[in-house]
Amino acid sequence: MVSQQLGTAATVQEPSTGAVQAAPESHGGLWLPVATLWWRELVRFYRQRSRVVGALGTPLLFWLLIGAGFGGSFRAVEPPGAPSSAAGMSYLGYLFPGTILLIVLFTAIFSTISVIEDRHEGFLLSVLVAPISRSALVLGKVLGGATLALLQGLTFVLLAPLVGIRLGAWQAAEVTAILFLISFSLTALGFYFAWRLDSVQGFHSVMNLVLMPMWLLSGALFPVAGAHSWIGWLMRVNPLTYGMDALSRALANRSAAPSSMGLSVGIVAAFGMLAGLASLREVRRSWAAGAV
Repeated sequence: MVSQQLGTAATVQEPSTGAVQAAPESHGGLWLPVATLWWRELVRFYRQRSRVVGALGTPLLFWLLIGAGFGGSFRAVEPPGAPSSAAGMSYLGYLFPGTILLIVLFTAIFSTISVIEDRHEGFLLSVLVAPISRSALVLGKVLGGATLALLQGLTFVLLAPLVGIRLGAWQAAEVTAILFLISFSLTALGFYFAWRLDSVQGFHSVMNLVLMPMWLLSGALFPVAGAHSWIGWLMRVNPLTYGMDALSRALANRSAAPSSMGLSVGIVAAFGMLAGLASLREVRRSWAAGAV
């Protein structure tokens, strides 16, 4: 049914060669295919319960086991100019924003696997011959994955009172907005790699190689202050560090990087925009080359 909404034809062939041809890109009617693809991503993800459990369960176990294991040796060090001191904070409390970030990251990975699955199932070919904007495909699937990551992250935010974090209405809105920016950025990055790869196993390998180090060096496990010089430098050039910083400021009024809230949000937004534009460019390039 989704394929019918995106286009009436499943294939377009040249009379002489039989090669599949991409339909001309249309710039009209952007939001209907975007909404259709967005809804399809949500329905597909929540029908696969193992992905829901994996995206939530693994970070939850990580939070409990690592938080309890390192709790006795944890000593927070805040950078100069930090909004407040983390003195007296448990490691479970320190690790809480990082665990939310990990849930968002896992959900972004699991949701963008659908790009590879759609290619194998022929769904992308159906979209290819539909007269819709290429940006509709990218925006629909990235927004769908970002919404899933946001919902999964907000589910874990409900546990904030367990670590002494109380959120007012303004704080909750701020956390939601920051989480959406992070979710969009990570999903767009996942979409870019998923579009370039043809194997789910290869996609997982690349994502583990790219995203896990980004998370480990985001300030989720240890602050920038006090880190070894070259580790600190890597953390400062890591865009996810600034997502972690903005989330920590919104949740617990503490910083994870020597930055300000405005700068951190701006860096995350710029990173998401670059990842989205790179994904769109890759889709247009591969479609023009007939390599879907």
